[in-house]
Amino acid sequence: MANSGDAYSARHLSVLDGLDAVRKRPGMYIGSTDSRGLMHCLWEIIDNSVDEALAGHGSRIRVQLHSDGSVSVDDDGRGVPVDIEPKTGLSGVEVVFTKLHAGGKFGASNYGSAGGLHGVGASVVNALSARLDVEVDRGGKTYAMSFRRGEPGVFEDGPDGPSPTSNFIPFTSTSELRVVGKAKRGVTGTRVRYWADPQVFIREASFQTNDLAERARQTAFLVPGLEMVIEDARDESAEPTTQRFRFDGGITEFADFLAPDAPTTDTWRIEGSGEFTETIPVLDDEGLQLVTKEVARTMHVDLALRWGTGYETNVKSFVNIISTPKGGSHLAGFEQGMLRFFRAEVEKNARRLKVGNDKLDKDDVLAGLTAVVTVRIPEPQFEGQTKEVLGTPAARAIVQKAVTAGLTEKFASTKRQDKAETNLLLDKVVQEMKSRLSARAHKETQRRKNALESSSLPTKLVDCRSNDVAQSELFIVEGDSALGTAKPARNSEFQALLPIRGKILNVQKASISDMLSNSECASIIQVVGAGSGRSFDIGQARYGKVILMSDADVDGAHIRTLLLTLFFRYMRPMLDAGRVFAAVPPLHRVVIMHAGRKPNETVYTYSEKELQTLLAKLEKQGKRYQDPIQRYKGLGEMDEDQLWNTTMDPSARLLRRVTNADAHNAERVFDLLMGSDVAPRKEFIIEGSEQVARADIDV
Repeated sequence: MANSGDAYSARHLSVLDGLDAVRKRPGMYIGSTDSRGLMHCLWEIIDNSVDEALAGHGSRIRVQLHSDGSVSVDDDGRGVPVDIEPKTGLSGVEVVFTKLHAGGKFGASNYGSAGGLHGVGASVVNALSARLDVEVDRGGKTYAMSFRRGEPGVFEDGPDGPSPTSNFIPFTSTSELRVVGKAKRGVTGTRVRYWADPQVFIREASFQTNDLAERARQTAFLVPGLEMVIEDARDESAEPTTQRFRFDGGITEFADFLAPDAPTTDTWRIEGSGEFTETIPVLDDEGLQLVTKEVARTMHVDLALRWGTGYETNVKSFVNIISTPKGGSHLAGFEQGMLRFFRAEVEKNARRLKVGNDKLDKDDVLAGLTAVVTVRIPEPQFEGQTKEVLGTPAARAIVQKAVTAGLTEKFASTKRQDKAETNLLLDKVVQEMKSRLSARAHKETQRRKNALESSSLPTKLVDCRSNDVAQSELFIVEGDSALGTAKPARNSEFQALLPIRGKILNVQKASISDMLSNSECASIIQVVGAGSGRSFDIGQARYGKVILMSDADVDGAHIRTLLLTLFFRYMRPMLDAGRVFAAVPPLHRVVIMHAGRKPNETVYTYSEKELQTLLAKLEKQGKRYQDPIQRYKGLGEMDEDQLWNTTMDPSARLLRRVTNADAHNAERVFDLLMGSDVAPRKEFIIEGSEQVARADIDV
């Protein structure tokens, strides 16, 4: 039998030329073919416009989402070059949009620092588009060119306007960059409109407006003075929505925007730079072949740091305004510089801080830190086209040096404000270290027993018999009257009860020590059994579900909000895992009266609208009901059977799962509604007062 491997030769190999490789393996260039890949394509086009603004040649970028599924990006930069590129004999527009690894960012002469560095952004988007149109204003003229799946040509559009389904005539022998109009004197810029190819992207792929707005805001922060305009006109039945972003404060303003808590320090700005050399391949003088050459590089570092009263860490890193969510050498240098500096500073002040020989950990230093780390560098080395990780090795040492120099200057300052802030910060960092060491010691010495045996749980807890965490439920109920009804109503096999007295402490405004000294908060944390804050371990939680069961009135809603604030601030993994629920008790009990011996029927409604709908239905059917209708003001008004049937029976009850899909926005809402700053909350209440009907206020 012949060896099948002998038949495998060079003639079996396939060579994909030009943009064919992109269409064959789009994931290599844009990550995926779902909404994430669709957004990546859009940002490849936007980043080209941002690079113009970053180089000082533009101040406005507009992105429009059209009703036909296309998207357009226009800027007031210099415009894509329209002259002939000598090596290919093609116009600059055609080179940029059809040739991989072609562009003006491979050297430092056109752009000191840029986000689009691989020369594949525009050409990849072109290859993955059913149609792409580009217009360029330069030299008093407007030039235009169109492409279908990367191939240049002309679309014969009808009266309905441009469409990817219009008849397309490809260029055969030569291509043409058409002059389609005149541009005002001194006006330059580029306009790109494209339709993503349905042959490449999945049907469910769509442009995410929230993601687009978030990144546009981010870009406006990173490029002070740049205006980003997002217009969404996809819904033809409604007016287009427009969002504008412009910030002149730069990354200082960005750090303040990102910060989720009250400040311990002001926002500190640290800037620095460093030089390094690297060996790269460049074209020779004749432009025919690549030769290796050692070049000198200068990297600029710009940081904004702010510590707050909380313990969450929020560090955003960027290279040439491109986000690097997975970090890289610049972020490693930032963290290493922070840790080394604070270790030395704590050691210097060891007697005052009473630290002994204990060493700081990275998490101790970063606790409560909000930071924006930006570096600008010609031709950075990214790991992959998606540019999520910076690989330039020299960035680590340069950023570390800048961090050390900046913090040294701040801590050596003789200004009263700086001294006060640095002392507070050292105290905070050392306290984080002591808390970590204490938690670790407690965890190591604690015997792994059932929580009932190893700890003294609150006496008011009415526990369940089951040890199966997945099946067990903890009801946090409001008051002893509700407990008196819920206790006989529950299934004691898997349902536990913990009563609380009225409104617990607002932990959004209170300190950690105040929270821990509050008996109600401490009881809830102790009963859940998984710790709190950074030491919270969801694997140790004693119950699979935590259900907040409060009265169906304004006070009950307030109590539920205070409880959710406690879980969000100190037991957030429970929300992330979807293990916190709000019970939905009924508002009304309607007894439908039947004639003869047929027993009366009881129906519960959960809103005023549902009640009115039911009554209208009964009236239409000619059925009678007991009057007055019972309106439940509190859980204690129900008997045990009613409470079980409506609120506690897993087969019949209605629960609302409390989720934490958007942690950043949730943080801002909690700070607005429950925080210490009264003015924004007052403004929020005044603005929303018109949306509340007087009849809805339960007084």
